[in-house]
Amino acid sequence: MNRQEFQRALDKLRKEFSQEASNPGSFESKRCVQCSSCMFCESCERCYRCTHAVGCQECSHVTHSKNCRHCHHCAYCRECTNCSGSSYLELCENCIDCTYCFGCVGLGRRDFCILNQPYSREEYFEKTKELRAVLGLK
Repeated sequence: MNRQEFQRALDKLRKEFSQEASNPGSFESKRCVQCSSCMFCESCERCYRCTHAVGCQECSHVTHSKNCRHCHHCAYCRECTNCSGSSYLELCENCIDCTYCFGCVGLGRRDFCILNQPYSREEYFEKTKELRAVLGLK
């Protein structure tokens, strides 16, 4: 087989097995728009390297998060905006390097806070459970 024969065979295989990808470079993502290198995402827009994200917009390196906007390097966040380097945040804005915060704004390097007030680990989980019930969140 010479080079031309090989190229024709390869081109034939490409045509035979080609798939139209809605988000080139993304894997198993559904209804995403202008996302790149995302995996298992759904209904996201303009995201980069996110995994298991749903309804996120303009986020990068976000995983297991839902309805976040402009968040970067975050995990397990929900309904957050402009947060980075954080995990387990809910309804937070402009928080950096935070963990387990609920309804906080503008915090940096804080843990177990609700409405910017610190709580013990136990109090945090007890109070956020109550708040989720009141707010109708799961």
